[in-house]
Amino acid sequence: MIESPEVEVVRRELEREVLDRRVKAVEVLSESVTPHSAEELNERLERAKITGEVSRQGLQLLLSFDNEEIMGITLGAGGHLRRQPNRDRVDPATRLVITFTQYGGLRLLDFKEGARLRLLSPEQAQEQQPEGIDPLVTSLSWTDFSSLLATPPRPVYLKAFLTNAGAIVGVGDMYADEILFNAGLRHDRMTDSLGRQEIRRLWRAIVEVLHDAVKYRGSTLEDNHFLSLSGEPGAYQNHHNVFRRHGRLSPRSRRPIVRVKYRGRWTYYCEQSQV
Repeated sequence: MIESPEVEVVRRELEREVLDRRVKAVEVLSESVTPHSAEELNERLERAKITGEVSRQGLQLLLSFDNEEIMGITLGAGGHLRRQPNRDRVDPATRLVITFTQYGGLRLLDFKEGARLRLLSPEQAQEQQPEGIDPLVTSLSWTDFSSLLATPPRPVYLKAFLTNAGAIVGVGDMYADEILFNAGLRHDRMTDSLGRQEIRRLWRAIVEVLHDAVKYRGSTLEDNHFLSLSGEPGAYQNHHNVFRRHGRLSPRSRRPIVRVKYRGRWTYYCEQSQV
């Protein structure tokens, strides 16, 4: 449950912390995290310097090197990157260690066996562009967003639309529930049922929730293990209105938040204020 706000937080920290760092060595502690052997990674990255900018393609981080290699890192559901001195104890969840020639290194940890690291050519990186829009970087008018709502071949539930990476990148169950609460819309409304003002509210809620999540440095939950590059938890979970708050009073209606099963997973919402 690491979504685009969390990945964006990591991207910004990486840009501050690892640009112009030169690779000394790469150690692979688990083959599950990369298709490359340690020998291949060292051959392709030794003495290479991270340059340009750290970019994000949806949920994938891209680090560019001065030898034209590109490293793609996906955190999955429970991975995170940690910037640490080389002398620090190696956490048992560490899967790969990149040591820099100066100032420590970068470690990839994974608590759910979903994190991945691979080297890409510029052409491969270009092919990785996500299909859906990224609200953290894409500016849309509400009329353009209205057209996006009508893109599926047939109407779908709003929550299915929000969590479809082919439409919008990086919105999972957690942020979908928060977005729909902010917009005052139920998860089981159909995409073709919204009026003009509801479409405007929905787009505004998408942008505001995701940007606020970045501002508060992401959401850290017991099952996503998200930590920043320095090992600090996010704080946006303290600002959630409905997600995993069933039984508590809605900040809008002062009635208990409820939860229902949707596609085998829990959905949280306010029955009184979401229509």
